Order: sequence, then structure tokens, then C-alpha cells
Amino acid sequence: MINIQHLIDDAKCFEVVRQLRWPNGVRCPDGGTALVNKRGFHTHQARRPRYECQACGHQFDDLSGTVFEGHHQPLRVWVLCVYFMGLNLSNEQIAAELDLAVGEVQTMTPQLREGIVVKKKPVQLTGEIEADEMYLIAGHKGQPEIVAKEGRPGRRRRLKGKRGRGTLADEKTPVLGMLQRDGEVVIRMLPNVQQATIQLVMTSVIAPGSLVYTDEYNIYDRLPEWGYEHKSVNHAMGDTKRARDEDGDGFHEVHVNTMEGFWSLLRSWLRPHRGISQEKLPWYLGFFEFVHNIRRRGRALLHALLAALVAP
Repeated sequence: MINIQHLIDDAKCFEVVRQLRWPNGVRCPDGGTALVNKRGFHTHQARRPRYECQACGHQFDDLSGTVFEGHHQPLRVWVLCVYFMGLNLSNEQIAAELDLAVGEVQTMTPQLREGIVVKKKPVQLTGEIEADEMYLIAGHKGQPEIVAKEGRPGRRRRLKGKRGRGTLADEKTPVLGMLQRDGEVVIRMLPNVQQATIQLVMTSVIAPGSLVYTDEYNIYDRLPEWGYEHKSVNHAMGDTKRARDEDGDGFHEVHVNTMEGFWSLLRSWLRPHRGISQEKLPWYLGFFEFVHNIRRRGRALLHALLAALVAP
């Protein structure tokens, strides 16, 4: 079988990272000055150039201050790992492709997901917004100290959620989604689905005066008090009432079908990553939100992910 690592050149990886991080030339990470001198190459990586700032004397390289710094794996391995994450491969699949131990990949991918989530720009939604909630089964996988604190035995079978709505405490994790029609989406893991909880999220993401479409769930009843127009559709009336035409133009504009379609995409995307814990779920959700919003695939997606990871 072909070792895919041999098809990637470290020097080209460093060149790409350099161009993404410093499109106008190398600058000191501390002061931002362009007055830098080359100082040879890294001791253990011959393709990794080093620099020294003339102003402050600080020595640095292309990976200084990024998620790629301080690891023994070559940069090409990290770049390939990012690429495979964009393809939505599981940790086991990535390990097989890169000929690495699963444990190594399980250490790399959380750092990369977190690196994307903390660097992505805040999203502000405006205009026509669809809001809806869904529930994901998520426990404390890999967190025996939390299980012991709860005073219950570890599970031998996969988690099975109870019927109806849930909370973070009973391991049926609520996720609130807000989608701007023909725009971006924001998804947030919640401890519960109370009005006080969703108010904090919705008012920080949705611009005042926006028109918010929801289902009939009463947690959305106070949207007008929070500064929004609100229209809802009653799903209990059956499939023929899942969308409503209010102005008589023949277009059924009152619905949350776009958001429900997004939930189907999210569930399919999470399926290869079996048994995600509550502690890691926000990073998975944030990563998927980023990938969905930039609307890129393949090499274009890899470019966007690397640009986010090395951004100041």
C-alpha cells in the first residue's frame, strides 16, 4: 500500500504555512515588525527555517505560536491530518491512512478542532432566521473520574437516551441551531432548553429586529420581548402543516425546514465519530459549523482550515 506521507513534501508545507500566516512577508510574532533576519534551520527539521527579529532579538519560526508548534510529528503529517478531518474521516481511519497509532491521532485531532473553533470569527445573523433545537446522546466517554463522582457504574453498552427532550445532566444533550436563510448557521450545546438559557445565546448571535421562525415549542414565546419578530409553525398538525403561506403569494415561507435539513447533515457527519463525550462535543459542533459556513470542499477546504489554524 502506498504511504501517503511520502507524497507530501515538508518544504512545500512550510512554504504554504508561511504564505498563509505572513502574506506580506515574515513578521515578528511579538512586535509585528518586518525587520527579521534568517537564522538557519531547525535542528531536527531541515526544511524549517528560523528567524530573528532585529528589533527585539526574539527568535522564531513559521510554526511559533501555532497549534503545530512543539510536536515531534513532521508538519506534513499534521497537514494530512487536517485534510482527512476535512473529509470527515474517523480517528481510526486517519491513523490507518497515516500509518500512525490510533492514540497519536486521538491526541492530534482534538487540538486541531479546538484550534479551528477558537480562531473562527464570530457569526452575526440578521434578516430571516430559523431556530430549532435537537438532542444528541453524549456522556462522559474517557472520563472515569466524572463517572465515579456521579456514583454510578460504567456502561457496558452504548448510551441510550430517554424519550422526549433532555438536558446535559441526563446525557441527552440539547443543541440549539440558528440559521440565516441564504446565510450562515450557528450551533451551540446547551445545559438545558429553558428560556433563560436560550435567551443568552440568541441575543448574542441574532441581530435585533430580525424575523425568527420556530416551531410551536413554548421556549420561543418570549422572542418578541427580546426584540425579534416571531412566527411559528405547528408541527403537531402533521406534515401538511409543516410550512405555512401567510401572505397568499403561494410561497410557504413560515417553516423551519432548512434548519431540520441541517440537523440531518449534522447527524450524518457525526456518525463516523461514535461515542463523542460531552467534554469534546462543543469542538465537533464548532468544527462542523466552520466547515458548513465556508462552503468549500477538498483542497479549498484544506486551504481555509490551515489559514484559520495559523491566523494571528
